[in-house]
Amino acid sequence: MALLTDLYQVTMAYGYWRAGRHRAPAAAELLFRRCPFGGAFALGAGLAEGLRFLRAFRFSAADIAYLRSVLPSTTEEAFFEYLCTVDASEVTVSSVPEGSVVFSRVPLLQVKGPLLVVQLLETTLLCLVSYASLVATNAARFRLLAGPTTKLMEMGLRRAQGPDGGLSASKYSYIGGFDCTSNVLAGKLYGIPVQGTVAHSFIMSFTSLAEVQPRVLTPLAGGEPVDLPSLAESWLPQVCELLQVSPDKANRGELAAFVSYAISFPRNFQGLLDTYCVMRSGLPNFCAVALALNQLGYRAIGVRLDSGDLTKQSKEIRRVFRACSARFQVPWFETISIAVSNDISERTLEEFIREGSEINMIGIGTNLVTCPLQPSLGCVYKLVKVNGSPCLKLTEDREKMTIPGTKTVYRLYDAAGHPFMDLMALEEEPSPSAGQELTVRILGSEKASKVRPATVENLHRTYFQDGQVCEALPSLPEVKSHAQVSLSQLSPAHRRLHEPEPYPVAITEKLHLLFEELQQASR
Repeated sequence: MALLTDLYQVTMAYGYWRAGRHRAPAAAELLFRRCPFGGAFALGAGLAEGLRFLRAFRFSAADIAYLRSVLPSTTEEAFFEYLCTVDASEVTVSSVPEGSVVFSRVPLLQVKGPLLVVQLLETTLLCLVSYASLVATNAARFRLLAGPTTKLMEMGLRRAQGPDGGLSASKYSYIGGFDCTSNVLAGKLYGIPVQGTVAHSFIMSFTSLAEVQPRVLTPLAGGEPVDLPSLAESWLPQVCELLQVSPDKANRGELAAFVSYAISFPRNFQGLLDTYCVMRSGLPNFCAVALALNQLGYRAIGVRLDSGDLTKQSKEIRRVFRACSARFQVPWFETISIAVSNDISERTLEEFIREGSEINMIGIGTNLVTCPLQPSLGCVYKLVKVNGSPCLKLTEDREKMTIPGTKTVYRLYDAAGHPFMDLMALEEEPSPSAGQELTVRILGSEKASKVRPATVENLHRTYFQDGQVCEALPSLPEVKSHAQVSLSQLSPAHRRLHEPEPYPVAITEKLHLLFEELQQASR
């Protein structure tokens, strides 16, 4: 993957090499300038993929041959010979643990090593971290809206920006709080639970019960196989009487599709209700098949809606399930899961909550994986120190000014256990202590402030050193769990999705003085 980069990284590498600066010790930071989606936080993700890239970073003979063909003919051959020796064995990377809540201007990753190598790593690390963090954050927002008990299913593969985007979306939406994915390859590669039943095409492919083959299903407790189409058809008039609809309105092709699927998956039968008419056909047909399955000892697992007023329909369906439960003495029937899909967005979830829906599971695709509210996190990767000297990028846009020097980042917590500030200090400064009064400069403020944290946490850990991953990496479920804990620690004012209170990020007085000195020296 060494060539998964921008050409100017290679041309700069040549420039460093020609100037004899290629082995100068350097440090860079990867961060974002604004929190995404108008919120106050993001989730840091992509660390494990970044570390995998670093372990494998080197140029193959084919890579070198290609670079010879695209760089100017005046490029010295010795440079290509040098590139053959380049790897990440002298690189050190520290990072927030994957799944941690992170804030704007605070480094997600800190990279140290020879200047040429640190430069060559920039584009790939940005690529691996930026989208991962964006979609994990997007997923976390959906989870916060849905609450802890509603199941969330990622189903965006067909809407994603290519197969890589689809796989990344499945992985990082799981970290952000989703329960499962429709993406089979993501399930295999990452161990994410996969789910899926039928689409409208399956329902539409049947026209009558005569097409159902095989027709029989053995009861769960054993015994003689039973003709399920006939059993379901016998239940249909009873259900229609309860629902006060005509059995003639129930589409027989839909009933056949439900029966066929139930025979194939008697323990996992879910009905897609809206191919024709939910109340006159889909729901009566589902209930008839579910009651037939119940008679044989099986339980249907749920229904899905993919169109219409989802909240209103969910209430009507729950009412019918409760009526069936009471009329036919089937207690579990009233708890059958109701799943919905159909271009679900944050606004849709807010409507579900406001209107008191009966929805148990939500499938989200386009508005999750493509992040339409903000297609990019806008991560940047900036040098902060070269050859022992702090670096500062000056610009008229203060937001784009970098904060110089290699730093240690601390998260300060109040007595209630909520983080209230991230503090950046120069690496050589002593660590702040719990209960200590600190003088800090909040970014964007001209005045010094005093704070006294109840708890202090060093935010970064060293994950890569001497060419190897040097800290054990958690499993994907452990990263997901860490993300939910990290989010739960936020104060409600910082966690809310609309007009949150900005989270303060500050620097120490010593770092502020360095910042001011470098600005004065550059004028």
